[in-house]
Amino acid sequence: MSEEVRVPIESDADTVIARQAGRDVALRLGFTRTDATFIATAISEIARNITVHAGAGEMIVRELNEDGRTGLAVIARDEGPGISDVAAVMRQDYRSNAGLGMGIWGAMRLMDEIDIKSSPGEGTTVTMKKWCGFDEVAAFLDH
Repeated sequence: MSEEVRVPIESDADTVIARQAGRDVALRLGFTRTDATFIATAISEIARNITVHAGAGEMIVRELNEDGRTGLAVIARDEGPGISDVAAVMRQDYRSNAGLGMGIWGAMRLMDEIDIKSSPGEGTTVTMKKWCGFDEVAAFLDH
């Protein structure tokens, strides 16, 4: 049975809980300590976006088994104001009025895959994946 952990995000304390949950699941799945730290940091970045921009949301950390690979998915959902220009947010030079603008961009650099669905006024869902054994150095250089 696949492992799944859900953490409501409403405060910085919830971010710490989600970060630790992601790290714990990653280590149980066989990720290196470095990759587990990358996952925890990406969770922190996206959870902070939830508290700053939407006020509240949810993080789901889930085991992945696809095409003979083991991995971890992090799904962050909120019902906040949404993102009017997802492509702009994903660019390195984007800056938000409410922060440094590194949340999504930073998470992109730490995870293997990222998908963002957002509609103004309806909220945002960010899905991030990290695969066991994936060469994070090569992936970072490719971004």
